[in-house]
Amino acid sequence: MKNALLLGLCSALAACSSTPDERADIVIENAQIIDMQTGAIATQQSLAIRDGIIIKRSDKPLSSHYQSSTLIDAKGQYVMPGLWDMHVHFGGGDELIEENKQLLPLYLAYGVTTVRDAAADLSESVLSWREQVKQGQLVGPTIFTSGPKLEGKGSIWPGDLEVETTEEMHAAMDLLDSMDVDFIKITDSALTPELYLKAVKEVKKRGYQISGHIPFSLSVTDVSKAGLDAIEHMTYMLKAAAKNEADISAKVASKELSYRTALPIITAQFDEPTAIEKFTVLANNDTAVVPTLIGGKITAYIDEDNHQDDAYLDYLGKGLKATYQWRVDRANKDTPAQIKQRKERFIKTAQLLPIAQQAGVSIIAGTDAGFLNSYIYPGLSLHQELSIFTEYGLTALQTLQAATLAGPKFLNKQQQYGALSEGKVADLILLSKNPLIDIRNTQTLKGVVSHSTFYDSNALELLKQQAKAFVASQP
Repeated sequence: MKNALLLGLCSALAACSSTPDERADIVIENAQIIDMQTGAIATQQSLAIRDGIIIKRSDKPLSSHYQSSTLIDAKGQYVMPGLWDMHVHFGGGDELIEENKQLLPLYLAYGVTTVRDAAADLSESVLSWREQVKQGQLVGPTIFTSGPKLEGKGSIWPGDLEVETTEEMHAAMDLLDSMDVDFIKITDSALTPELYLKAVKEVKKRGYQISGHIPFSLSVTDVSKAGLDAIEHMTYMLKAAAKNEADISAKVASKELSYRTALPIITAQFDEPTAIEKFTVLANNDTAVVPTLIGGKITAYIDEDNHQDDAYLDYLGKGLKATYQWRVDRANKDTPAQIKQRKERFIKTAQLLPIAQQAGVSIIAGTDAGFLNSYIYPGLSLHQELSIFTEYGLTALQTLQAATLAGPKFLNKQQQYGALSEGKVADLILLSKNPLIDIRNTQTLKGVVSHSTFYDSNALELLKQQAKAFVASQP
């Protein structure tokens, strides 16, 4: 009897000290998790992550329940979904493929766990990287891409699908179907307004989301009614806010005005009641906007800061840096009057943010980072964009929502992203300071989780140093 009791006691002790049966790749404990919908902060939270998915969330420790290779004590840290940059570019020709590829880890180094490629001339490479990242074969953010975008014949942009007939437009969409793109982008440098509207409607029939630039010869609200899901760049919203938008559109259509000559008129004709009226139409049509304000700010004030001392330049390949020059040269030709106008235009455009928010327009954070767009740095520029949002009237929570909720909503990925709850994708960042108090605290990165890999502060710094070493090794 005594031996039986002793044996039972030993068995019980063995069971208590045995290794947990359930496996997790990463367990996080003692986290303060921010709810992106409400801004509420839940303390003493634990997460178990396996195969890139949150499999358990609890207000009690989980390390005793899951056997994991990585245990993170997040005491004193704020944990939230990773940031999304919903407007980036990879381009510059085949000779810059490797330089563009080297940008991918930099996004993670700054807490950007998802990017939306908004078209250029390296679509085949981007589609390949999308799959390699997904399979864990390449370090970088989750990629969503439009593939090549729709344009007219003689487009000023490289890599476009150029069309000038309905038949060519359908053939281009068939090609995009075969490429398995995530959304479709359309621009207006050479596409006729009539074919532009036809294309938007056809894209919607095929079940895709579509975003793009808007022909200045069309009204913003008419394009919204045709089905455009997102407006790329806030300048088009400024046009919608002009009292005489219809007159401007007519003069652009008749060639009396060009895009550039129309801009000062649009700025001068700004009218807040008109803005509220037009933006409400956009909201009712579920047309979002990706403001990309950081680029406008950089260009507007380049006479005051030429960015030649930016530390980030050490991370950029020589070929990519060379693509910046054309915008710099163009800005340097501006007269004092034009410099004054571009600064006024930036301020007026940024001031539209709270008006659009109040009208119910979904604001999506994006930067235009990549080739051609001078000093808009991959990863870092998203934090700069978010700072502009709060500087011009959005709350910190609204700004965080633009970088974590609005992107998934546009891509119809709300079920997978936007919250740190069971079943969601485990893309997340750990911060030492609360971003709801100061949006600049998104830069107090202590760690990033992406594709079941945890990058602590040292690993994030290593990603930057590897980019720097690559650039230094270039001939």
